[in-house]
Amino acid sequence: MPANTTASSPKKKKGRRARLLVIVLVLALVAGVGYGAYWSISTVRASFPQTTGTIELDGLKGQVEVKRDDYGIPQIYADTDEDLFRAQGFVQAQDRFWEMDVRRHMTAGRLSEMFGSSQVDTDAFLRTLGWRQVAQQEYDDKLSPQTKKYLQAYADGVNAYLKGREGKELSVEYAALEFSNDYKPEQWTPVDSVAWLKAMAWDLRGNMQEEIDRSLLTSRLNEQQIKELYPAYPYDRNKPIVGGGGIDPVTGKFDPKAKPSGSAGGASSGTNTGNAGSSRTGNGTGTGTGRGTGAGAGTASNPGTAVQGVNSQLSALSESLDAIPALLGPSGSGIGSNSWVVSGKYTTTNKPLLANDPHLAPQLPSLWYQMGLHCRQVSASCQYDTAGYTFSGTPGVIIGHNQDIAWGFTNLGADVTDLYLEKLSGDRYQVGDEEKQLTRRDEVIKVAGGASRKIVVRSTAHGPLVSDRSDELETVGQKAPVSNSAPDRGAGYGVALQWTALQPGNTMDAVFELNRAKDFQQFRKAASKFEVPSQNLIYADAKGGIGYQAPGKIPVRATGDGSTPAPGWDPNYKWKGYIPFDEMPYEENPERGYIVTANQSVINAKKYPYLITKDYGYGARSQRINDLIESKIQGGGKISTEDMRTMQMDNSSEIAKLLTPYLLKIDISDPYVREAQKLLEGWDYTQEPDSGAAAYFNAVWRNVLKLAFGNKLPKEMRPEGECLSVRPADSTAPDDELNQRVRECGERDSDSAQPDGGDRWFEVVRKILKDEKSHWWRSPETRTEPATVTRDKLLARAMDDARWELTAKLGKDASTWSWGRLHQLTLKNQTLGTEGPGFLQFVLNRGPWNLGGGEATVNATGWNAATGYEVIWVPSMRMVVTVGDWDRSRWINLTGASGHAYSAHYTDQTDKWANGELLDWPYSAQAVSGKTVDTLKLVPASR
Repeated sequence: MPANTTASSPKKKKGRRARLLVIVLVLALVAGVGYGAYWSISTVRASFPQTTGTIELDGLKGQVEVKRDDYGIPQIYADTDEDLFRAQGFVQAQDRFWEMDVRRHMTAGRLSEMFGSSQVDTDAFLRTLGWRQVAQQEYDDKLSPQTKKYLQAYADGVNAYLKGREGKELSVEYAALEFSNDYKPEQWTPVDSVAWLKAMAWDLRGNMQEEIDRSLLTSRLNEQQIKELYPAYPYDRNKPIVGGGGIDPVTGKFDPKAKPSGSAGGASSGTNTGNAGSSRTGNGTGTGTGRGTGAGAGTASNPGTAVQGVNSQLSALSESLDAIPALLGPSGSGIGSNSWVVSGKYTTTNKPLLANDPHLAPQLPSLWYQMGLHCRQVSASCQYDTAGYTFSGTPGVIIGHNQDIAWGFTNLGADVTDLYLEKLSGDRYQVGDEEKQLTRRDEVIKVAGGASRKIVVRSTAHGPLVSDRSDELETVGQKAPVSNSAPDRGAGYGVALQWTALQPGNTMDAVFELNRAKDFQQFRKAASKFEVPSQNLIYADAKGGIGYQAPGKIPVRATGDGSTPAPGWDPNYKWKGYIPFDEMPYEENPERGYIVTANQSVINAKKYPYLITKDYGYGARSQRINDLIESKIQGGGKISTEDMRTMQMDNSSEIAKLLTPYLLKIDISDPYVREAQKLLEGWDYTQEPDSGAAAYFNAVWRNVLKLAFGNKLPKEMRPEGECLSVRPADSTAPDDELNQRVRECGERDSDSAQPDGGDRWFEVVRKILKDEKSHWWRSPETRTEPATVTRDKLLARAMDDARWELTAKLGKDASTWSWGRLHQLTLKNQTLGTEGPGFLQFVLNRGPWNLGGGEATVNATGWNAATGYEVIWVPSMRMVVTVGDWDRSRWINLTGASGHAYSAHYTDQTDKWANGELLDWPYSAQAVSGKTVDTLKLVPASR
């Protein structure tokens, strides 16, 4: 392959000189710790891609052009579909192959082959789930012949890039791996691409953590208290996505203009105090009694100790979940995405404007890869002219637009997982009065630098026994929360997982159909195949139409509501089917002129016959977006692209608006705490990076949550390493009246510990704020603080604790405090940047950046109030699409196009992203040419 033969622009030369200086400095440091003999400038730069000149590629039918702009974003031009996707595979591998390789090893449960024995338990859990096995079944049995051709072409492109390359020629990470093992990448396969959709579905799987947490809470809280921590969705205040509609009794299909169809049993949020049915025909009667702890909500003779056994299981399962790489983001009530579309009736362009910003885990490189896929002439043999955000390792565009329509995604949050307690006896399990044989398969986990490990994966009809993957889950406790009619527990119960993504589907077909869709009907047809994960799909077209579709494979339960583990031996708790796509909610050109999706309720659960989930987000972000749009429209103004961008950066805090007036009424005598309290006077509740008021308020909020709720949660839900003197589990005495206490340390991963401070907690506090003597305001005395029994006493104590916390973190002078100094983003390479040697972390990681925004805010730079202020999820990209006038659209990525450390495009978008800026997004051939700085030609290999 020829060297880069095109001269660089003066701007690029200047940038490369600066990077060369940085590389030299890094290598000087590396040499100081003993690696200098191996590492060199050539090692760091060896994997930088060729972006100009000509490269021969096996399998191409014609010439392909790859045009990159000044940010390294590629636009590909070809004459056939297969050439387009072959080139996409080649180009993504140029920039992101390490990321792609790690992803496929993760989805296959083969991380140990790269990183050694530390990953064996994670691999064992992933092998038990069987993502790769299901992906293979999808490829073999479900996907269309056309989709298979595209996947194969993509794989061929990746392998063309791998041919003749190894080690440092692929990335600096492979050079690092050569120190410890002889790992060599395998050829890419079509199934590698399909399997990534399983990882996406896992991180967006719905309420499994809530299902576990509700059961864990039973060791310390009663049924009413648990219900108070999971309040009903506030339909009177926060609008659902779909404004109305129902299932037409004549057609049997959802009609946005039809009258509501009636509710599913148990559809409202709250704990499972019985087991309401979720059948189409109406309310279930419920079969359980007692504390509502799941598995039939049993009437155990001692409900206080009955839950201990199953809690041990569920705690261990929660630890296993935490160990799986959260590539999309941690689980929590504030996590989600924003997307909205405004009709041309209310825009300055007279055509729709569509915005989207998915909130995912921050990582380096970004989860997204910006790209354009263009047929020079759209025809039967070359059908694509699309651009947007892709996943490295997967062909097609996930979010973006083509010449006719634009689309965006947010997580729907459907409850698509259920945990089942299974009565096991050897290799058999009980169903009704019968015993059935467990299915088994053997798996061998290869380990870099060590001996292979063998595991056995066992499954029931519900799904894999995830309890087999933890020593603590091999047997349950002596008592489990089951009804008196439950089978004898013997050696204990296992835990099985039923999940829609463990069934083969057609989601990969949907991606390509979405990329080709020309109108709302074709968009909905594509959505009908988007089975997992369930996403809110938002739509706009060049003719002026806007729309929304809720797709996905969502189970209908014969009995139960999925909020707590179910008794696997009771056949009444099976899934009896899935919500038919024709009965799923949608909207087309609603009269109000806009549609907002931000993980709120899809439709009023009281007016819809199916249970989608009991654990939606509570609508803090979505309602703020609704209010911003409404205020503009009602004021007679029209919404511009800049208005859409400004809305994406809105930092207003709903909980601050609610709580600050109460904080300002507290009579503070300590002058240092009073100094901090004064920061809140006149504050507009926005969380800008330089705001001292935002810093202090969020510290107060964190301490309110800890005192009122966190210290009362079981250790399995509190942050790992946080040790407290607490009342013994199952004691019913109030904290302030209890003399006997025990020392207990938290066990939950920092990103998923509770209370996380998301908008569920907004609702919890809102419900009790006017009740000055709610039991939640009681907190025990400490060596330095008296017990609190009222709201104002607890708020005062939280203000005091926050003052001294920030003094330690930010200094004694409150006038120098700023939210951004607390609320920082550090971008970390998701493998060697987190677990590798310190010098490698220095080479691979970037930051920190001081950010504004916050939890459940439109500018959702999320943090977990249980553990600190560090940014743990972010708007992973932002886009504003000017529909019909595509070249005026704007976009930004969290990092950059490249996954190569010290490439010009490693983090070249991050500063602009942090400041809320957007880049020009060229689409037409003319606009792309105007932005092009490098052109690479891919040509058929000569014979």
